Amino acid sequence: MSRGIGKTSSLASAEETATAILQWLAEEPDMLGRFLSLSGVQVEQLRGAIGDPGFLAGMIDFVMGHEPTLMAFCAARDWKPEAVVAAWHHYSGPGLDSGDHG
Repeated sequence: MSRGIGKTSSLASAEETATAILQWLAEEPDMLGRFLSLSGVQVEQLRGAIGDPGFLAGMIDFVMGHEPTLMAFCAARDWKPEAVVAAWHHYSGPGLDSGDHG
């Protein structure tokens, strides 16, 4: 089932995307290790970080910052890359998507 984000539910969809990314990372130990290393987050901090919009933004940015990672996530979840892009836009805000994010 392919996912997309509509304007009326962008927050819920962005949170759903972030949750899906976290679940995917949990299933991919090497990728999770890379994310933790780059973010500085410890495994035991994950549960508390889930409610932090900055953490969610960083997690989506991690996926967006490396096209092979984005495509691997999308393939594993049968999602369109545009859904991740829309979630990234939601958390990053206007003007931060000039291609200078990674």
